Amino acid sequence: MTASTIQANETTVPMMPCVAVEETAEFFQALGFKVTYKQTKPYIYLSLEWSGFELHFRKPPKDLDPAEENSGGCLVWVDAVAPYHAAFTQAMRETYGKVLATGRPRITRFRAGASRFTLIDPSGNQIAFIQRDEPKELEYGGSQKLQGLARVLDNARIYRDFKYDDRAAFRAVKSGLRKHGATAPAVERALALATLVELAIGMDEREGIEGWTTELSAIRLTADERQRVEGELRNAADLRRWLTEDTR
Repeated sequence: MTASTIQANETTVPMMPCVAVEETAEFFQALGFKVTYKQTKPYIYLSLEWSGFELHFRKPPKDLDPAEENSGGCLVWVDAVAPYHAAFTQAMRETYGKVLATGRPRITRFRAGASRFTLIDPSGNQIAFIQRDEPKELEYGGSQKLQGLARVLDNARIYRDFKYDDRAAFRAVKSGLRKHGATAPAVERALALATLVELAIGMDEREGIEGWTTELSAIRLTADERQRVEGELRNAADLRRWLTEDTR
């Protein structure tokens, strides 16, 4: 076969390690996946399908630690990511009575305007759903086009929304406020404070929230600036409701 005879009709199916066949099947079935094949002897193999894609699982290596959550994974490119997150969280509520927001398995949170989220399965595999028009390049440290606190906030966005590292984002914003807060525009200070509130809620660290909220309310903003900040606060409120629901 030559390159001129190859047709672009390939299908790629990921094969990920599976430490618990039944638990894995139950989790994905709860999300609406259909089991198309399942066996445990003489070897492990599990295949599932949902919508237009498949996930396959096989025997894990002996030293696999699911708690490290770097077992395997795949990317699922979609036109619009929000409906997928909504479908999975609704399925979780119907099956478990809550969204699985912590522990393993779980689904990462989705903020308005975000372009990705991830499912973490019982084996520590990560299935990331990514919007096709998501920017292809990430500038760790923040965009070179930005300065001061604006650049810090952009860097925190990457930690929070792409690496799911709330603690790194939290540290970056706290440090950025100390360094740039006195000279930053009012709206950037307000966005930083609102971001700290959201991240603190996500990490269940309530100390400081009252002070940041009080400081935020004292900042004078235009109507447009207030709307930007309120978007961050809505994310924090939604997250609080989500985590409260998850502990019932």
